[in-house]
Amino acid sequence: MSDPLAAYRVTEQPYYRPSAREVALYERAYAHRLPLILKGPTGCGKTRFVEYMAWRLGLPLVTLACNEDMTAADLVGRYLLDAQGTTWHDGPLTLAVRHGAICYLDEVVEARQDTTVVIHPLTDSRRMLPLDKKGELVRAHPDFQLVVSYNPGYQSRAKDMKPSTRQRFAALEFDYPDARAEIEIVAHEADVPAALAEQLVDIAQRSRALKRHGLDEGISTRMLVYAGILIRDGVDPRDSCDMTLTRALTDDPDMIAALNGIVDAHFA
Repeated sequence: MSDPLAAYRVTEQPYYRPSAREVALYERAYAHRLPLILKGPTGCGKTRFVEYMAWRLGLPLVTLACNEDMTAADLVGRYLLDAQGTTWHDGPLTLAVRHGAICYLDEVVEARQDTTVVIHPLTDSRRMLPLDKKGELVRAHPDFQLVVSYNPGYQSRAKDMKPSTRQRFAALEFDYPDARAEIEIVAHEADVPAALAEQLVDIAQRSRALKRHGLDEGISTRMLVYAGILIRDGVDPRDSCDMTLTRALTDDPDMIAALNGIVDAHFA
C-alpha cells in the first residue's frame, strides 16, 4: 500500500539554529502529544523550527496557511465527484490525524473561529476528529500532534484566539535571535560572508527599535536572507536593501527615508 503521507515527509535536515531550549521543550511536549502554540513575529523562524522538529522526530509534516476564507471542509475534507461517482476525500487535517503526522496551522488566528473550532476534540484527552458529513469519528493516530502559530504583534479583537481554544495548548515563545546567532543564520542561509551578514543584522536591529514608532514590525531574519542572496548575486547592496528590506516593509515615505538612511550608513 502506498504511503498516504509520502508527499509530507521531511527527507533532508532543514537548517535550524536553536536560540534557547526550544528543541528539548518541544521533544518533551511531543512525548505526551501536547498540542502547541508557537508565538512570535513574522519571519523569526517558527515554520523552520517545525520543519526541523518533524525531521528530527521522523514525522511527516502537514502545513496549512490559514486565511479568512478557509472553511472547515478545507481542513477535514469533502465529498467530490470523480469517475466512480461521489467520493469522500480527506482534507489535510484528517490525513494527519488518520495516518500520524504533525499538522501545522500557520497564522491560525487568520482563520474564522467557526472553522478552527473543529480542532477542539483533537486538543484534549479525546484526540478525535468528527467527520459530520461522513458520519465518521476518526481517532487520532498515536503519532499525531497539532501545532499552530501566530504573530501576537498583529493581534486584534477581530483576530484573537478564543480563550476556549488557547487554553487547550501549551505555548513556546519565539523572537528574533540575538545578534551573534542571527549573523550565523544569515551567513548560512544566504551563503554570504559573516562581515556582510553582520552589517545586515545591524540594519535589522536598528529597524526593530522603530517598532511602534512608525513601523508595525522591524526587519525580519527572513528579509535579511533575501537581501543577502541578492547581494551575493551581484546586486548593489543599497538596491538589494531597498527591494527586500525598505520597500518590502513600509509604504510610508518618512519611514522609507529613515530606513534608507540606516542602509546608507552601512553601505555608503
